[in-house]
Amino acid sequence: MSKKIMFQGTGSSVGKSIIVAAVCRILNNQGVVVAPFKSQNMSLNSFITEDGKEMGRAQVVQAEAARVNPMVEMNPILLKPTSDIGSQVILNGEVFKNMEAMKYFSAKDYLIPHIKVAFEKLESLFETIVIEGAGSPAEINLRSRDIVNMGLAEIVDTDVILIGDVDKGGVFASLYGTFLLLSKEEQKRVKGFLINKFRGDVSLLMSGVEMLEELIDRPCLGVIPFIQDLKVDDEDSVTDRFTAKSNNAIKVGVVKLPYMSNFTDFTVFDLEKDVNLEYITEPLALETCDLIVIPGSKNTIHDMRYVSESGMNQAIYRAHRKGTPIIGICGGYQILGQTIEDTFGVESKEIKINGLGLLDVHTTMSEEKTTRQASGNVLSNFFNIELEGMKLSGYEIHMGITSHLSDSVRPFMSTDKNEHDGGISADGSVLGTYFHGIFDNDNFRHTVLNNIRTKKGFKTSDESVDFEELKDSEYNRLAKHVEAHINMPLLLKILNESRG
Repeated sequence: MSKKIMFQGTGSSVGKSIIVAAVCRILNNQGVVVAPFKSQNMSLNSFITEDGKEMGRAQVVQAEAARVNPMVEMNPILLKPTSDIGSQVILNGEVFKNMEAMKYFSAKDYLIPHIKVAFEKLESLFETIVIEGAGSPAEINLRSRDIVNMGLAEIVDTDVILIGDVDKGGVFASLYGTFLLLSKEEQKRVKGFLINKFRGDVSLLMSGVEMLEELIDRPCLGVIPFIQDLKVDDEDSVTDRFTAKSNNAIKVGVVKLPYMSNFTDFTVFDLEKDVNLEYITEPLALETCDLIVIPGSKNTIHDMRYVSESGMNQAIYRAHRKGTPIIGICGGYQILGQTIEDTFGVESKEIKINGLGLLDVHTTMSEEKTTRQASGNVLSNFFNIELEGMKLSGYEIHMGITSHLSDSVRPFMSTDKNEHDGGISADGSVLGTYFHGIFDNDNFRHTVLNNIRTKKGFKTSDESVDFEELKDSEYNRLAKHVEAHINMPLLLKILNESRG
């Protein structure tokens, strides 16, 4: 059986995902064949595997750090919120059903066998599995239905390391309180703790570390300093990207929809030194954008209503009249059209809504979800940018089928499925596509940005950043940072003595 270790946190956003990614890369650098695992993830950031299965983006990051291909078994349950109390449940990479929270919790007995099968598949393929919990294991009101923290630790019989976030304040109380709220049997699984996101002089913290070690009779495996400007995808519930701004010369504005999905489509802009990526919440902020992007959505009708009621629609129309290029991705493509219809109530209780009308297309929500990796050749130029014939790759995740209503909209791409994808308006200034990850194509991003640079009178860039190479170097930077501050001999000792 595989060796295994689980990282649980005192709460959300303490850095579990990043620590797991770092440990995966550290172990891989040591020659270990390692894989990540998280039984249940709640996120609107997802990815499509080579075999067309949908999984949480955090486990994709961890798989990349481990230098292995993402597999849906690494995240067998993905919850994609569709309302304040309900989510679309993705089970083993496919849509299971939409469920409200109470109904989902009652499905524990049905879900556990699927978790076991997924984990056993990983055990058959990998030497070591690094497991991530969710939220806090001390949510005593949810313990009887837990399948992602101590409940999961029991299912797969693993030891646990607790992570506390010193940046939030109260790290000793959160670690101590979490430990005390665990049952005696659960406490036995805890082999140590980590303190994450430290800033300042670590010597000032050490007396507290020593007292906590004595109080809970568990060792501290390290104090990890805060790492600056890490260019790695993060989770939608904890990111600080939405408030980040800069004074860079080119402003790419992403309309921040309430149910925005896959904002990882835009992480790549962090690599462009002269680009300011801003998530727009005020209509007036669209006036200074050089490129406007309407992102994906998990509830397109709800988000279209937001666009109308917030005044974003009028700001987008003004930008369009001014000549600002506009790109819609997936749900954003649907929002650019004339109408969106959800007869089956797939995403919304509202049956039909008018879109922005910038593309002459109509979308009907279907009961079948399209999930696939795909590639295509560009058929039409966008914004007078020479793109025709360019090869692009990405992945599709959508419930809708979008039809062109007239010849005024031209297909954007011819795909490897012998289909057309997306559309471009007659004047060439509005583009819609179902391809997530389109900006990850270095040639596409480089060409579009250079066109904007030229129009603004700036020097064009001769070199396009290789996104895949930079991501790999960031995983190495993360691993080096964590390895320098974690007691790896002790962690390896815990792994070698693990219950596997």
